[in-house]
Amino acid sequence: MKKWHQGILPWLTKYFALPSDVVLELPRITVIGQLHVYIENHKGLATYSDTELKLKANKGYIQITGSSFVLKMMLPEEILLEGTIRDIKFISDH
Repeated sequence: MKKWHQGILPWLTKYFALPSDVVLELPRITVIGQLHVYIENHKGLATYSDTELKLKANKGYIQITGSSFVLKMMLPEEILLEGTIRDIKFISDH
């Protein structure tokens, strides 16, 4: 079943002009300078401090490091982080 999804979902995205982040359940990350990060399609908060934010994603985690972090908005699948952004990493859970 998993192989079927790997083949059909990219095809649907290409031929029906559907957004790949929605069809493939990928996170969409918008970064504004080093000051703001807006993340959509995450699966929940794993870690939060004033220097690190770690979110669950479909295939692992998204880790953001920096300083002076403040969560400006947090919804079930969206988050807005403000602070000094130093690094954004994707961590696989495999």
